[in-house]
This record gives sequence, structure tokens and C-alpha cells, in this order.
Amino acid sequence: MTENDTFAFDPEGNAASALGFSAVGVHAGFRADPERLDMALVVADEPCAAAATFTTNVFCAAPVRVSREHLNEGGAGSPAYGCARAVVVNSGIANAATGEIGLENARKTAELVGEAVGCPADEVLVASTGVIGQHLRLEPFAEGVPAALAAMAKVADDLVGRTSQGLTAARAIMTTDTCPKHGSVSFSGDGIGYPGVTFTVGGMCKGAGMIMPNMATMIAVITTDVPIAAPDLSQALTAAVNKSFNKVTVDSDTSTNDTCFALASGAAAPDGPTFAPGTPAFDAFQRALDQLATTLARKMAADGEGATRLITVTVRGAATADDADAAARTVANSPLVKTAVYGHDANWGRVAAALGRSGARFNQEDVDIDILGLPVCRAGLVVDFDEEEALRRFEEPEVAIEVDLHAGEESATMWTCDFSHEYVTINGDYRS
Repeated sequence: MTENDTFAFDPEGNAASALGFSAVGVHAGFRADPERLDMALVVADEPCAAAATFTTNVFCAAPVRVSREHLNEGGAGSPAYGCARAVVVNSGIANAATGEIGLENARKTAELVGEAVGCPADEVLVASTGVIGQHLRLEPFAEGVPAALAAMAKVADDLVGRTSQGLTAARAIMTTDTCPKHGSVSFSGDGIGYPGVTFTVGGMCKGAGMIMPNMATMIAVITTDVPIAAPDLSQALTAAVNKSFNKVTVDSDTSTNDTCFALASGAAAPDGPTFAPGTPAFDAFQRALDQLATTLARKMAADGEGATRLITVTVRGAATADDADAAARTVANSPLVKTAVYGHDANWGRVAAALGRSGARFNQEDVDIDILGLPVCRAGLVVDFDEEEALRRFEEPEVAIEVDLHAGEESATMWTCDFSHEYVTINGDYRS
């Protein structure tokens, strides 16, 4: 990259922002409310490179297993990549814990979409989100997919219209989310071998509860118009996921359905060479992908079920990267820390207790803790601070908890949210 390169973030961007893609959300009938969008369809103009990361939860859903098959994944956690033309996501029913019937329904969904789009079933990736243990009905797909394609056709030659339409896809994959989560990052090809070309990475995700991913997020679809081979796209996606979605926790529960898809059309530079690892072009793409994934991950944490505050936990000075992650993750997952933030209580003792049970190696006499920029613990001992000033700072939408273990050079950041009364209400009434 050159010193003059720019990475522009567009909060209105989405899975249809990159050249070569359309996306739309419709009401197909998975939900009773006719006003609620409940099926999203993302279609590439041509078959393109695809990659994914999936949940490591052994109790994984049928769509996860079918999409793994379509991307030739060798086993949970191994690279998954191949060729795809379309992604279909339904909300309301997770199609998890549904046995052979669930697998058959996921495969039939791919067949139905493939027939409508004009591609083989194994070029269709499927994802579902919602209630576990309920069988997925196929009738809504039979009505929703043609309606989605008809809507896409109306704006097929209008890039602005396609991008605007993509916002409906982000709304259609929501469950307990209070807002759609989407965005795009664009960067210049100048100085990296593609003069005059602008590349875009866009996407959407959903997730507000049952979140401590060990792969990606609840559901995410990312598209890009860079020219890149599927194995290299997989490498870039895995790196981005590990820096972003894998650093989010709302309630320490890993979903049965976690899926993150990435598709690359190459439409911005159809005659140029592919982005290869080790080149300036690949490095630029990785930075753009990292930025988008991190932004979406933060949006997910901020919109945690019942959340009133985004919490950023940063641990520095750890002996190893694993120690840094364990310490930050344990603090972020602590119900006592999360409820203290909800109560606007700078109770650093709860942070210290979480650090102590995290498994990270350190001496308590070395630990420093700051909350909202206020030093509250130094060398393992209390520091007097202004409680009124702390209360004032708790009015900010983001609460920063910073720890220095003084045990090494490694660091890690996790994003989470507070626990409120509303979290219990939402999850107590989830199936109602």
C-alpha cells in the first residue's frame, strides 16, 4: 500500500454494495407478521469464489452441515471454500436439532433456489436463524424466492437501486436484533497495481443473543468485487474473523447456527490478475475486510439483547496471546462485571476476580485496571477515584475496561455489553 491510500466506510453499505451482487429481503411467511421481512436472498451475477467459517458447536444446525458440504469443508474448523452463486437466509426458524428431516429440507431449499436462479444446488449456500427444534417449512421459500428475484430484476441495471435494496436483506435476517447491521468499505487500486479502480467490501450480519462465537457470528454475509481465488479468500476471511467476530461475546453461548459467508465476484477488475497473498493488493483487501468485520462485530455487541452499553475490554501486558485472550474473554463474560456496568458501578474488584480465574498467568501485585479512563487499581491495590466523575462517564454509550497485567507483551480486545433486566425478559419470552 502507499501512504496515500484511503479506506472509506459507508454506513449505508451492505451485501449489494460490491459490483456483481444483488441482495433483497422479503416476507416469505416464516413469521406470522406480514409486515416483517423474514427471508434474504443474495445473488451473484455469475458463479464466484466463496468461503465461509462455521460454528464449532457439535450440535450444529442442518444448514451449517449442508453449506459445509457445498464448500467442501474437510471437517469442523478446517478451511471451507469453493464456488457459489447465491446465499439464502431465513429468520424465525433455526432448522437446528431437526435430524434427517432438517437436512433434507436444507438440501431442498438449495435445490429450489438453484432452480430459480439458474445454478446447481451446490452453488447455493443456506443459513437459518431462530428457534431451535422446529422443522423448516419449504412453502415460504417457494413463494419468497420468486418474489425476491422479481424485486431484484426491477433494479438490475441501477447500482444505486441495488445498493438501496440490499438494506432490506439486512433487516430480513434479524431475530431479536433491534436494528439492522451492515456497512461497506471501499479502497483505491492506485498504487497496488489497479490504477483508477475502486474496490468494495460490503456485508451484513445479525446477532444479539446466544453469542460467543468460536468461528464467526450468528449470521454474516460479506461480498466483494476484488478478483481473488477461493483458497485465498478463505485465508483472508479466517484472519478477519479471528480479529473481529471471534472477539465478541454477549452471553458466552455459542450458537448452533453461526455462519459467516464471503463471496468475491472480481467484477471491479475482471481483466486484472487475482489478489495473491503477499502482494500489496491482498494486504489492502485484508485491511478493508478487517475493518468491515470489526465494525459489524462492534455493532453486534452494542445491540446485545437488552443492552444499554457497549463494553470494550482490553488486556495488555500478557505473557502469551492465549493468556491475553483468556483474561479479556473472562472479564467480558462475567455476569458480575456486566451487571456492574448496567448499574453504573465502577466495581473494579469484579474485574480483578474475573482476571484471577481466567487462567492467565500474572502476579496480582503487578496488575493495573482502568475503567472509563479512570485509574481504579494500581499494582493490585485500590486507587481513590471520583465516584461522581465515574457516574458521569457511565453516561457514555461505550464503557472501556483496560487492564495491564505487566507479565509480557501480548494484548487482546473483546467486545461485549451489559446485562439488564430486559435480557432476562427477552430470553424468558423467546418462544412466546
